[in-house]
Amino acid sequence: MSVSVVVGVDGSAESAAAARWAAFDAHRRRVALRLVCVVPPEGGDLPHPEAAGHRRPDFATALLASIANALPRLCVSCEVVPGNPWSALAAAGGQEGLLVLGSRGPGAVAGRLLGSVALRAAGEARCPVVLVPEGAAGPKTGLGEVVVGLRGDGRPSDAVLGFAFEEAARRGAVLRALEGRVEPHGPLRTEAPIGPEEIRRSLVESETVRLRDALAPWREKFPEVRTVAEVSGWGAARTLVEASHSAALVVVGRPAPAHPLAAPKLGHVAHAVIHHAHGPVAVVPHD
Repeated sequence: MSVSVVVGVDGSAESAAAARWAAFDAHRRRVALRLVCVVPPEGGDLPHPEAAGHRRPDFATALLASIANALPRLCVSCEVVPGNPWSALAAAGGQEGLLVLGSRGPGAVAGRLLGSVALRAAGEARCPVVLVPEGAAGPKTGLGEVVVGLRGDGRPSDAVLGFAFEEAARRGAVLRALEGRVEPHGPLRTEAPIGPEEIRRSLVESETVRLRDALAPWREKFPEVRTVAEVSGWGAARTLVEASHSAALVVVGRPAPAHPLAAPKLGHVAHAVIHHAHGPVAVVPHD
């Protein structure tokens, strides 16, 4: 369980939505909520003019009051910290916490915290990062499935699956494990008297059995979580974006850099899902 939920706020509608989502999530986890407003180095663009003096800005005070009114038993605090926004937010999340940032809805204009800040924080943080579109906040965010995207290499990440199963158990939600498959560019050929569609169907069925076997240890650990395993003929990003229409949360992994000195970054699937998903997306770092 995370020791706290941290949310980055900057006065934008996106970050306010993220703060409300984070408040309900912290309440669900029974942990404290920390609002963090970052003051960039001198000469950088400030999140809000009132943050220049390192005092709590009015928008943060209003958020605190709103959250306290909705969830009076939640322990909530606000910090104004100096530094580069993405690094400061990633550090605030720590290793055992959860970092929540606002994101734009599909087709909308990004808020101040999205752009390079949210993406770089999601790529740098050592804890899971949830990016929340403006329309996703509120008490109903616990409804729906928890969707987890898995790689099609037979080696699902324990960190990603563990986070997804815990979220599903905490919400009382169905866990839907999805694996995207890339169709071959050339025609499928076989000596057997069966057509290409039958071959594709057989491949999907065999891959689905493999995926179910990979999930078996986690189903034993979380027997209360109903699990659905699916292999799609679409690519991973399209599969997850489509699933996000009805999901309470989409979970994707962020692998560690191939070289110890390489900078951490989001993979192309996570990047695409963050920009096009219709609900919150959790990015979970893993080895």
